[in-house]
Amino acid sequence: MTTSQITDSNSPDSNSSSSLVQVRHVDKIYASGTHALEDVHLDVNSGEFVSLLGPSGCGKSTLLRIIAGLGDASAGEVLVEGHAPNSPQQLPLGFVFQDANLLPWRSVLGNVMLPLELMGIRKRERLERAREVLELVGLGGFTKAYPKELSGGMRMRVSIARALVTAPHLLLMDEPFGALDEITRQRLNQELLRIKDATGATVVFVTHNVFEAVYLSDRIAVMSAQPGRIVDTIRIDTDHTRDTSFRGSEVFSNTVVRVVAALGDGALGENTSGEAAHKHAPKQEVAA
Repeated sequence: MTTSQITDSNSPDSNSSSSLVQVRHVDKIYASGTHALEDVHLDVNSGEFVSLLGPSGCGKSTLLRIIAGLGDASAGEVLVEGHAPNSPQQLPLGFVFQDANLLPWRSVLGNVMLPLELMGIRKRERLERAREVLELVGLGGFTKAYPKELSGGMRMRVSIARALVTAPHLLLMDEPFGALDEITRQRLNQELLRIKDATGATVVFVTHNVFEAVYLSDRIAVMSAQPGRIVDTIRIDTDHTRDTSFRGSEVFSNTVVRVVAALGDGALGENTSGEAAHKHAPKQEVAA
């Protein structure tokens, strides 16, 4: 029998002492006066897949960039592996942007090797590591291709390979599949879980798609409209394999309803193509 449980908490994770990422009392106010984040708390434990979910403009990407050291908090503290972002002690992390941002004059292999070149890694090692991650993302046969020759989904796979080539402990992903069609998105969701299992990386994933967050995540941090706050944290405890059948399972359906309730009426917007998510939640199935 398949068992499942949904739990939630608004407080920092109880296992914060082992957290890979710690966010405490983080505020972000831009020079224009825009209050993007307010008193944000978050713990991400090693090996977890945590999604930041909320309406457009709620500060999801802002928080991700602060964790990455690509922006500063106005107040509060962020630690990654016990160190402030961009500190000399911080180990490499991977960042996947909303757009693939590949260099058009470089081949697939050349794009993936770029971070290693910037780190001064020897050419032989660069080639070996780049080819290894391209095999991992299913593009081992496209090393000589150029970005213009690839589909949108393939370009995003190259971007993921580039982020993985430094063997980061932490992979930060900012709506990487948002511009893709639904069929490609679902296929890459499944590929991403396979890659995570193969690498053991910890993932923090930004999305405004309820179904994507539920499918991918160990925990979902639900954010309010601006100024962004984490209003609920939903843990998905299940022994159901995260394959296509998971989307038709009872735990998936129940979690979608729970997440919609946390987001609140009117907060979904484009998440569900203008219709309430619970209307589209899969019918519940009870495993025998």
